[in-house]
Amino acid sequence: MRRPSVTRRTLATLVLGAGTLALAAGAAQAQPASSDLVEKGRYLATAGDCVACHTAPGGKPYAGGLTINFPGGIGKLATPNITPDKETGIGSWSDDDFKRAMHQGITKNGSYLYPAFPFPWYTRLTDEDVTAIKAYLFSLEPVNAPRKPADIAFPFSIRDGLLAWRLAFFTEGRFKPDPKASDAVNRGAYLVEGPGHCGACHNGSKLVGASQWSGYLEGGTIDGWYAPNLSGDDKEGLGLWSEDQLFTYLKTGAAPGRAGVVAGPMRQVIEESLSKMSDGDVRAIAAYLKTLAPKPTYTPDVKSDFRQASAAPGADTYLNRCVACHRPDGQGMPGAIPALAGNGAVLAKGPETMIRVILGGLDAKGEYASMPAVGVGMTDAEIANVTNYVRQTFGNQAPPTAEPGQVATLRADTKTMLAGNAPCETVSNPTLAEALKTADAAGQLKDVKAEQMLPRIATLLPAVRQAAPQVSTADLVNGLTATYCQAADRNATGLDWPTTLGAFAGVVYGQIKTPNRAEK
Repeated sequence: MRRPSVTRRTLATLVLGAGTLALAAGAAQAQPASSDLVEKGRYLATAGDCVACHTAPGGKPYAGGLTINFPGGIGKLATPNITPDKETGIGSWSDDDFKRAMHQGITKNGSYLYPAFPFPWYTRLTDEDVTAIKAYLFSLEPVNAPRKPADIAFPFSIRDGLLAWRLAFFTEGRFKPDPKASDAVNRGAYLVEGPGHCGACHNGSKLVGASQWSGYLEGGTIDGWYAPNLSGDDKEGLGLWSEDQLFTYLKTGAAPGRAGVVAGPMRQVIEESLSKMSDGDVRAIAAYLKTLAPKPTYTPDVKSDFRQASAAPGADTYLNRCVACHRPDGQGMPGAIPALAGNGAVLAKGPETMIRVILGGLDAKGEYASMPAVGVGMTDAEIANVTNYVRQTFGNQAPPTAEPGQVATLRADTKTMLAGNAPCETVSNPTLAEALKTADAAGQLKDVKAEQMLPRIATLLPAVRQAAPQVSTADLVNGLTATYCQAADRNATGLDWPTTLGAFAGVVYGQIKTPNRAEK
């Protein structure tokens, strides 16, 4: 629901402050907090995915240091250390300091917080939940990590100027349940409007300092991705989704009967936050979202250029690059390749997410195969044309607004392992990591060329699965691909590197789904 900006979290969801700022800061206590209170705070911090903003790449959790770039040349800030270190963290914050930051957006020293800190949402948290988050943060090991200096352009560097924004947009106040709604719907509303701060990405307005309720959950662009419409609209939003489908998607990133899998920042939200929340709370979020009225944000229209689909701009590119997996009718392969017809990312008002996926590919998710970064070998014009083509055919009627210049901008900002312009990923599942080590996967994959992939994987895969029988299809595909990325000689594969990685991931997926193909 809301999410990363530069590497991790979206600008609108970040916690930025002066001196020492806390996303969920607290005060040193004379007595340790109870284990129940700490556990409650841990859960709430997970619901808000606090660690995403407050952990630098390769850094210690909650010690800050993630650099956030503001749009429009405003500048950049590094997120603060929110461990209980008294010198560089929040160890000297009192209960009142913490509550004032969370509920009012005011720091310990009395200065205003930048509205990128989601206090317009956190103001809705109960005092009890605020106290619990504080208790959790103060249970962490203190980390001495001084904050990097800010680089904010004038006049935005003058914090007193934030008063005008507050007077125009910010309203303090706790969440008030709807007396006409069920307990589940009210719980979901609290999580969405409070700790989850979903509107930070999914609201229509993304101007720094815009109201927390501007274009409420109607979808909008954030940090080069398009956060989709969450209203009940049948075309753009969740109108045709069942509550069960939405629950499954929020927990896993894919849902039976729905086209598409999670991509971009939302993927991290699910992996770090929603998948770790209780089924009851995630179902409550689904129940609440299903109560939202439809809010269409564009008028569907098929441009004349696309009425003859076979001759439309981008048709040749689709035929050459996409049709093998997504099929001529855009229906994909049920349970393996997402359909493009009726796909939420395709139907969104903005084309950003679709362009990003073409450029950067997608890891495997659930039972779905990974997608290679096909855009690496395409021109900006080809990507723009095929994006518009898909958004205007197969019954889709999304605005064909992608342009080569937009693709060029997103290309420069899209860094993924599958695209070959980011470091190889690591295997996060400890059971799988140990199984890969036991099977000497790195050694067996070190010298594998394209023509050797199938027999080598056919030999390696049974050993890995025997050592880790409960590991999911997606984890196997992603784990083996990451291992191959780390071990292979990129200059000896016989193909360009993004094509090689995409082919490898596809072979692993195919061998998992159709064992013994190498013997046929």
